[in-house]
Amino acid sequence: MGLFDRLFGKKKQEETKHDEPVIEKVVVENTQEPKNEEETRETTELTEVSPKPVDLENVTDESVSKVIDIEREEVSKEIADGPVSKEKTISPERENVVVTDEKSAEMTDKEVNSEVSTIAKENVTDEDEEEIVIDIDALANIFTQSREETEKKYEQSLTLTRKTFSDGFNELFANFRTVDEEFFEELEETLIMSDVGVDLAMEVTEELRKEAKLINAKSTDDLRQLIIEKIVDKFDGEKLPTQLDIQPEGLSILLFVGVNGVGKTTTIGKLAARYKNEGKKVLLAAADTFRAGAIDQLVEWGNRSQVEVVTKPAGSDPAAVVFDALAKAKSENYDILLVDTAGRLQNKDNLMKELEKIGKVIKREVPDAPHETILALDATTGQNAIQQAKEFSAVTPITGIALTKLDGSAKGGIVLSIVQSLKIPVKLIGLGEKIDDLQDFDEEFFVRGLFKELL
Repeated sequence: MGLFDRLFGKKKQEETKHDEPVIEKVVVENTQEPKNEEETRETTELTEVSPKPVDLENVTDESVSKVIDIEREEVSKEIADGPVSKEKTISPERENVVVTDEKSAEMTDKEVNSEVSTIAKENVTDEDEEEIVIDIDALANIFTQSREETEKKYEQSLTLTRKTFSDGFNELFANFRTVDEEFFEELEETLIMSDVGVDLAMEVTEELRKEAKLINAKSTDDLRQLIIEKIVDKFDGEKLPTQLDIQPEGLSILLFVGVNGVGKTTTIGKLAARYKNEGKKVLLAAADTFRAGAIDQLVEWGNRSQVEVVTKPAGSDPAAVVFDALAKAKSENYDILLVDTAGRLQNKDNLMKELEKIGKVIKREVPDAPHETILALDATTGQNAIQQAKEFSAVTPITGIALTKLDGSAKGGIVLSIVQSLKIPVKLIGLGEKIDDLQDFDEEFFVRGLFKELL
C-alpha cells in the first residue's frame, strides 16, 4: 500500500462487521500420567476466542478457580519463609501448574527461585492491574496529544504552500473540462510552478498520459485524485532514512553546512536545546571563524540553551576549533557535538579544503564520524535551494537536509523535489521561530498538510 492510500484511502473499505464470535478448537492435554491406555485421550472443547489470548497450558477445567486461591496463599507464605528449598512439596492441586516433586528435586536453586518469582508476578491483584492500565493510558494520551500538536504545526506552517497548490490546481481544472494534450502541458507547468521540480513534474505528467488512456478518462475530474496520488507515491517511493543518526552510546558528531542567512546557526541552537532538555550533555563548536558575527550568534544560542560553546578568535583555523571541541567532548564525556561551519560557496576551493581538513580531524579522533552532515536550506528560496544542495554535495557528502523557514514560505513543495531529484532525505524542518519549532521531519504530516484540501 502506497503512502497516498495509507493517508487518504484510495478506496474506502467497508467497515469490518462484528459477526458471531469465531469458534476454534482448544486442546487441553491431561498432564497426569495415565493409568492405562483407555485413559489416554485428548479433551477437545469448543471455546469462543476472547480479545486477549488465555493461557490454558497445563490447567484442567476443574482446578482453575482452586489453583488461583492456592497460589495466592502459597506465594504469600513463600515470600515470608524465604527461598524455596529443593525438597519443598508442591500441593497436588498445583502440580499441573508449577512443578512436581520429582522435577523440583532436579532444579537448581536459581531455577527454583525463578519459579517463585514467576508465581509472585502472577499474584498481581485487580487493583494493581488497574493502576498499571491507568499509567499506560496516561502515557498513551501524552503521546497522542504530542502527535496532534505536531500535526497542527505542520498544517499551520504549510498554509502558504497549500494555498499555492490549491490555487494552481483549481485554476487548471476550471480552465479544462476535457482531457487532451493541452491539459497535460498545462498540468506540467502548474507542477513546476508549485516547486515540485522539473524532473518530477515531467515524470508525473507522462505517467498520467498513459494512465488516462488506460482508464479512458474523459473528464479532468477523473484525474484530480490520480494526480495527487502520483505525486505522493513518488515521494514515498524513495524510502530514505529521516531520523538523525544519534549513537546509543558514546559521542555523536553532527556537522552543519550551508550558506549564510539560511538559518544554519539557529537550527544548531534549537537542536542543542532539544538534546539538553532530553538530558544529554551537549557541546557546540563555532568553526565558522570566517565571520565574527557567526561566532557571536552561536555563543548567544549556547547561552539560551545553557550549553557550552568552544570558540577561537575570528580568522582562526576552523579545524583547530574542531580539534579543541573534540578533546573537550571526549575528556568530559559529552553525548552530542554540533559543529557549525562556514558557507562560502562563492569560493568553493577554499570551502572544500576547509571541510576536508575538518573531516580528517574528526575521523582521526572518532573514526566513524561525522555521523551526520546536515545541509541547511531556506524553504523560501524554492528552486535555488536545489542548486545550493547540488553545489554543496559536490564539496562534501550530505546525509540530510534541515529545511528552515517553512512557516513563511509558499514554496514548501521543494521538499518533494529534494527527495525525488537529489535522493537526500529531509531530516529536520523549521515550523516557526520558537525554540521548540524545530521538528524531526514527518512525511505523513507533511503530505496531509499539503494535499488534504485538494481531495
